[in-house]
Parts: sequence; structure tokens; C-alpha cells
Amino acid sequence: MSNLNAGVIGVGFIGAAHVEALRRLGIKVIALSGSTEERAKSKAKEMNIPKAYGDYRQLINDDEVDVVHICTPNYLHYSMVKEAIKAEKHVVCEKPLAMNSKESADLVNLAAKSSKIHAVCYNIRFYPLCLLVREMVREGDLGEIYFVSGSYLQDWLFFDTDWNWRVLPELGGDLRAVADIGTHWLDLINSITGLDIVKVFADMKTFIPVRKKPKIEVSTFKGKELSFAEHEDYKITTEDYATILLEYSNGGKGVLTVSQIAAGRKNKLSFEIYGSKKSVAWSSETPNELWVGHREKSNELIIKDPSLLRGESKEYASYPGGHTEGFPDTFKQLFKCVYNAISKGSTDKPLYATFLDGHRELLLCEAIKKSAQQSQWVEVGD
Repeated sequence: MSNLNAGVIGVGFIGAAHVEALRRLGIKVIALSGSTEERAKSKAKEMNIPKAYGDYRQLINDDEVDVVHICTPNYLHYSMVKEAIKAEKHVVCEKPLAMNSKESADLVNLAAKSSKIHAVCYNIRFYPLCLLVREMVREGDLGEIYFVSGSYLQDWLFFDTDWNWRVLPELGGDLRAVADIGTHWLDLINSITGLDIVKVFADMKTFIPVRKKPKIEVSTFKGKELSFAEHEDYKITTEDYATILLEYSNGGKGVLTVSQIAAGRKNKLSFEIYGSKKSVAWSSETPNELWVGHREKSNELIIKDPSLLRGESKEYASYPGGHTEGFPDTFKQLFKCVYNAISKGSTDKPLYATFLDGHRELLLCEAIKKSAQQSQWVEVGD
């Protein structure tokens, strides 16, 4: 694994997270690409990366780069992934895989013809206790899954002066809160339960219809730390909030609420899964604790401890009990899984999200958008 070289396209918040996680695994990041050569060189120097490119194509075509990590705004993903596949590179793409399901279907087909590994960065799967719940479901501990509830809540777009490229549909897509954070929840529950969503009923609202667009570029999560003397009013069409009713392939039900204007919630993903035998509940704000609910005896609180985990969940917990593992660790564990697959040349039922998973999330987003527009249940496309 350590003999593989990575190149990262995108020098913002998530690109830096990729670089850090890769280095923790001993993987060399040898190249970085930014929106301009000047920016790329500045960030490469800051992170001690030897090569800097202002044109991402140069990184993709660098013979020394084995794996391309795409960490750019959403509208660039499709073209970059397509070029990386054609260059016969392994690809790790930030979500969403593309801007629509037509583009993602094209990428799925291209990837299927390639011998390389292709993954979408749904990193939340790799919290150790989420992997434990996955094992519990597969071993029948919860019984039949009756229903699921949960949310993904943030507050970084709480004020009308908060700004990011994600609010722009031409850069981020027609959906914002649902696509940006809601798909993490949807993918996580699918990964844990193995159940597909077959129908959705969505309600969405934009509570801040006009935002103050600054006349300078603002990095993700940094807008709330800044004040801008010059700005212009911008009409917002992407949602601040959504609640979505879900129907799963086994007849089970679910409900998800997402928002990026929930004051005080910095980055809270939570779920409760209710089965015919027992229930479980987990929150990213306390990621090393898993609540287990019973009817006939006292409830349990499981604390993350590799010695008490089982199956694949044990493999993706690096620190002993009492030593917290959080958000940055999920990237490390995801990349560990992906790079092990690259080293083995194996793609058999991977734990990481594949391009097919990324395609499914876009089909879900399109069904959710249609449902909100029509105020009715909508079937998820194939």
C-alpha cells in the first residue's frame, strides 16, 4: 500500500483532509492541483508536496501518480473523473459523483470497463461503531428492521451573511442540504442495513431566500469567521431544510431531517434503527458511544473498544478503548480500505462506497427533488 503515490485535485478544506489522512497511512502525496498554478504552488509548499499543477490534467497524466483524489466543487467531478478513468488511474471522488444521474451512469459504465478501483468518499461509513451496527444487522441481532429515524444538522449557513459555493445550483447542484449532508446519512443507513430506498416523500424549504454574496472567494466553513464590507444580494433557490419520508425494500419505513441552519449543531449526524429484537442509536457528536435498546431488560451503552468489537468493525478501529476516534479517522479508515483493495486488485463487495453507490445517491436526490415539487410519493429510479 505504501508504494502507491497519490495526487489530490482541490486545495480546500476537504482536499487538506485527504492529504492528512493519506499521510497517516504512509501513502505519499506527490502532487497537488488547484484552480490556479499560484494557488497550487502556495498550498503545495504549505503542505510540503513536491509537485504543484494549475491544470488538473497535468496531475492526472503524471506517470508517477497512481491514485487521483478529486476534492473540487461538484460541477467539476464528472469531467475530472472521466478523464482520470480514461488515463487508467484509480479514482477516489468526493460526493456527489456527478451533477445528475445521467452523468453518474456514464461514469459507472466507464468504471466497469476499467481494471482500476473507483470509490466515492462517503467516509461516515467508517466510524467503528457504525461498522459494528452493520455487523449486528448482518448477524441478525436486531431482527427484522422495522423503521429508521435520524437527522444531519449543521449551522454554518445560519446567517444571511454566510456564503459558500454550495448555495449556487450551477456549482453545487439543484439540491444543497440534501445532497451535501443528507446523502451521507442515506448512504450510511444503506451500508448498515443493506436495504435500498424504493420510495420517498419530501418536504423542503428555503428559510433564507436572499443571502449576502461577498465579492471575494470564501472557503468552506470559513465564512462565519469573516465580515465582508462589500457584498451583493443573491436570491437562493437551494434548500436550507428538508424532511424526507422513506420506504425501504423490505417494507420498512424511515424519516430523515437535514438542515444547515440549525443553530448550535456544528456537525451532528444521528440515527436510530428499530428492529424486531432490539434497537440501536448513534450520534456523530458522541461517536464512541452506541446505545442499544431492549424491551425485556436494561438498555446498554457500548463504548468503542477494539477488543469488544467484532468482524470488520474491529479492523477499522486503530486506538484502544477510552481513546476517541472521530471525523478525521474516518478518512484514514476509508482510504485504508480503498488502498488495500488497490494493492490486492480486489473489488469484491467492498466496504467503501463504489461508483454504483454514488449513482444510487443521485437517483435518490432526483426522486427527492421531484417529490418536493409534486408533494407526493415518488419511486426511486433504477
